[in-house]
Amino acid sequence: MVFIGAHRHVFSVLPSAYLALNIERYLSGGMPAIQSDNSLEFGMEAFHLWANYDQYYSKIIHGIELSRRFLSAMRQLVDCPETSSLPGEVGDLLVEMRGLVQSPKLIRVYESAAPTRYWQKLRVDQILRVLERTAFQRMLVICYELDALVAMADVTSQSDFTMPVIDDSDTRIQGTGLVHPMLTAAVPNPVALNQSQRLLLLTGPNMAGKTTYLRALLTALYFAHLGMGVPAAEFSFSPLRHLISSISLSDNLSEGVSYFRAEALRVKAVAAAVHGGGRTVAIMDEPFKGTNVKDAFDASLAVLEKLAEKIDCLIVVSSHLIELAESLESAETIKYCFFEAEEEGARLSFDYRLKTGVSQQRLGMRVLEEEGVFELLK
Repeated sequence: MVFIGAHRHVFSVLPSAYLALNIERYLSGGMPAIQSDNSLEFGMEAFHLWANYDQYYSKIIHGIELSRRFLSAMRQLVDCPETSSLPGEVGDLLVEMRGLVQSPKLIRVYESAAPTRYWQKLRVDQILRVLERTAFQRMLVICYELDALVAMADVTSQSDFTMPVIDDSDTRIQGTGLVHPMLTAAVPNPVALNQSQRLLLLTGPNMAGKTTYLRALLTALYFAHLGMGVPAAEFSFSPLRHLISSISLSDNLSEGVSYFRAEALRVKAVAAAVHGGGRTVAIMDEPFKGTNVKDAFDASLAVLEKLAEKIDCLIVVSSHLIELAESLESAETIKYCFFEAEEEGARLSFDYRLKTGVSQQRLGMRVLEEEGVFELLK
């Protein structure tokens, strides 16, 4: 990402998504194409196309024009001296693109004058959609990948994200100044999970910041695995095999899946990932809230006790069941943190700061009173 940012102007020649998608339609639109390279057979097929498929001719011509523009841009990109020795994935993609764009047949397409005669245009169309179709489609894929990498570099630079550090010693996450990238004036918080403290139980009242913190951590981990910057002051992580979230679940009436069953299936996915091996991070927001309090407590306790024992796993769970902390106190690998509200004054206020320990706050009744619910029901 850093070296893309330093050479950002070079990648300005990348075609727009509109151009690339229209070329995709040209290549895969099901229009007839001349297959034979023999001059006599080519002429016969060209006449057949003209006589029977004249409605496709204008689309073919438009596709040729777009393709010539695309090939010319790709040649300009790979010929730029600044792209000759870029490192990493970008360098590998450019090396491959350089080889593809130097195909003699494709060189004929973008270096020759624009075809003017009917048979010349169909010759170019044959090169693009028959003879060099596979290579041309691969060039489009590379273009998409380069465009995505450039976009990630732009976001990293413009948002002042931090490039993460890969820590391959054991399964861990370490960071400071972690924020959710979609919030303005977001409050930064730390994260620290490793194999000695591999399960974080997060408590606190509604609106205090638990779910936002989970989403911020998920976003940072996802961005880090993409290879782009993360919204944090510092961030290091171990590359994962599984990253599983259970935050915004819903039922599925068409498939007969209730909300609680959807929760159970997501927990099953976590269990299957852990059982299958490989580094796993699972982030769950109030698991088992789709059932009664007794079931939710028993299920949470049983699952968290087992997950706390598993190596190469990091688990982050938010819950309103503060009684879990007392039942889990013998598990040495569990870390306890909380968010809380300030109750001074007429209204609640929140600092959104992560603190160590277990929250005892219960604010549901107060929130209902502040919103005037009980007054309305008198």
